Amino acid sequence: MAPNPNFAFTVTATDRATLARLGRIETPHGAVETPAFLFCATKAAVKAATPAQAEAAGTQAILANTYHLMLQPGAETVARLGGLHRFMGWDRPLMTDSGGFQIFSLGEAADEDENGRAALVRVTEEGARFRSHLDGSAHLLTPERSIEIQRLLGADLVVALDECPPSRLSREDTARSLALTHRWAKRSLEAFASGDDGRQALYGVTQGGVYPELRRDSAETISGLPFFGHAIGGCLPAQAEDVALYEVFAMAVEGLDRARPVHLLGIGGVRDIWEGVAVGADTFDCVHPTRIARHGGALTRAAKGFRINLRNARFREDAAPIEEGCDCEACRRFSRGYLHHLVKAGEITGLTLLALHNIRFMNRLMATVRASIAAGRFAAEMRAWCG
Repeated sequence: MAPNPNFAFTVTATDRATLARLGRIETPHGAVETPAFLFCATKAAVKAATPAQAEAAGTQAILANTYHLMLQPGAETVARLGGLHRFMGWDRPLMTDSGGFQIFSLGEAADEDENGRAALVRVTEEGARFRSHLDGSAHLLTPERSIEIQRLLGADLVVALDECPPSRLSREDTARSLALTHRWAKRSLEAFASGDDGRQALYGVTQGGVYPELRRDSAETISGLPFFGHAIGGCLPAQAEDVALYEVFAMAVEGLDRARPVHLLGIGGVRDIWEGVAVGADTFDCVHPTRIARHGGALTRAAKGFRINLRNARFREDAAPIEEGCDCEACRRFSRGYLHHLVKAGEITGLTLLALHNIRFMNRLMATVRASIAAGRFAAEMRAWCG
């Protein structure tokens, strides 16, 4: 594909001790200063926060979910209503995933969902056949259809369809899956190029599980194709304490074309962010910040694991803010004790305040990461946060 004048990625500074870097992704809806975190608007809404609130908290870009939006309200409906930006009232950079992760995760679920419907997925060369978790209707998602859906949605940054196998799949099965992902990547590029109008840029996905040689092969293969950016995929080891997670980060980035932006799909833990940036990742997305807010969880640097649970009785008479020095509305105006009361009472206001705090926390974290790279002290700041 020819270079797209509406999109660009520029590296503006690099860290001497690590692969961390400052960058800037230009899109038709503005720029993203990287490293950056993209908040998940799974169903075209960031949970418990309006677009204006998310932007006021420093959010640069968000990611919407192709799987959920293709099922409800439907990509064609979104297109008729002006595209995803207008539909959800967000006029800044927007990314959509391919829909693959959600579909393939169904295959690892129970044979039936809570309504007794089949939830299995069948993958062929053509694509993935699955049943909707909403009404049991049958669907086929191919690389071409994924691109078509994302074009109808109209996000700035879109992602090629890949197969997302379990992280502990055998090497032989992982290699077989990886070959399919690479064939789908080429089909995605062809489908994208056939309708490219300059308003979108395509990321290719690397896979390879926990196998270094497969990760290197995938990095080289995807780097050899004319994608705008790289997205690192896969069901990575779940526990942040497991050093294998960070080994996978490093092996996944090795061999990628460093002139392109690198997105780590589904990664959003605080230490995970530092470790990902250290090996060269530029952007991240995850439901973690807003998901834990709905269960009383608040992010704070001082706590073990960087979070506290305000449902716990020990916060009942705690007069302190969630985090000293935080400038979000929850911390400026309310105590942990009050937020504990709201959460225990089931007040929606409490969930909103926790979501806004967590959004602001993540944006402040990314600003700290960027500042540390600019000042030449990224490694020292990472040690201060993560030990």
